[in-house]
Amino acid sequence: MGNSERFVTALIGSPFGLGGRVKIESLSGEQSHLLELQKVVLRKGKEEKEYTIEEVFSSPLSIKFKGIDSLEAAKALNSAEILVSRKEAVPLNKEEYYIEDLRGIKVYSGTQKIGIITDLFEGGGGFLAEILLETGEKKLVPFRNEFFGDINPIAGQTELLNLWILE
Repeated sequence: MGNSERFVTALIGSPFGLGGRVKIESLSGEQSHLLELQKVVLRKGKEEKEYTIEEVFSSPLSIKFKGIDSLEAAKALNSAEILVSRKEAVPLNKEEYYIEDLRGIKVYSGTQKIGIITDLFEGGGGFLAEILLETGEKKLVPFRNEFFGDINPIAGQTELLNLWILE
């Protein structure tokens, strides 16, 4: 796992107007990369389909897809994920990672493997890493520097600094 080449960059929300436009919510809070898109893959459940973008509007942030021309067609896209390639995704700052790159990386304490990161969730004060422990238990740990040492998605591993957080 890790090093995915496609990323969920935004979610489709409610229709905007009657002509097939849909509101979108950027997962990064950034908009500029969305305004440049020409084609995207939409994923809803297990279904994936490529769509061509006719126009992107910044206020409110919304998209008109080619072939989606009615309120009903727009409603059918509600809650779909917008997938983009790595090069179209938001550029990362230092200490930022794509969630797709963190899923499946091994978690160590020193040299001992204690589990793998299965997912990340938005929590009240930031992200929580879900760790599937070697024991089969799942634990949520705040995804912050004081708990995770060197995070290396390329090597597929990270270090958990404070084991007490699992208790």
